[in-house]
Amino acid sequence: MCPWCIVGYKQLEQALGAVGVGAYIRWHPFELNPQMPAEGQNMAEHLAEKYGSTPAQSVENRKRLSDMGRDLGFTFNFSDETRMQNTFAAHQLLTWAQSKGLQHPLKMALFDAHFTQGRNVNDTDVLVDVAALVGLDRNEALEVLNSGSLAQQTREAQEFWTSRGISGVPSMVFEGKYLVTGAQGADNYAQMLRKVLQERDATA
Repeated sequence: MCPWCIVGYKQLEQALGAVGVGAYIRWHPFELNPQMPAEGQNMAEHLAEKYGSTPAQSVENRKRLSDMGRDLGFTFNFSDETRMQNTFAAHQLLTWAQSKGLQHPLKMALFDAHFTQGRNVNDTDVLVDVAALVGLDRNEALEVLNSGSLAQQTREAQEFWTSRGISGVPSMVFEGKYLVTGAQGADNYAQMLRKVLQERDATA
């Protein structure tokens, strides 16, 4: 899971409050590391392999994220043992939760499970527990994960966005037409929200 996605969401949440509007938020599947092994990988090791980060840089990046999270009301509990996990199973569960109207609560609970509690979000038992926590049926969640019935749909959704140029996250699409990439801060998101509202008013 990408820590910048929860940072970006929390910034968007602040922007929505500042502008005084609500929003329908839908999460789409995207894997930054689709080849991540089932057992996951130590975060510092992964960042060193992928980006060439030194141990000191890794510590500094974790501190920066922890500080940002705290300011936004989210707790990152990073350590030298923090692991990155394969998220494809979680994405399948989120695809299912969308049809139940509980995708957003599930996504928030998964962020908390992974980054705050340090749980393995590629573990079936953990995923089923988190699903039940937000009101989803435990047995149905288990069936979704064990059957792989939504694997193809989830893959196709990922391919839809990559085919349209999405190569990283967070990537937010406003009103189906304005793309904002990266965690851009509450002020920038508020500016985009006001632009969308002005356009709505102009065409009303």
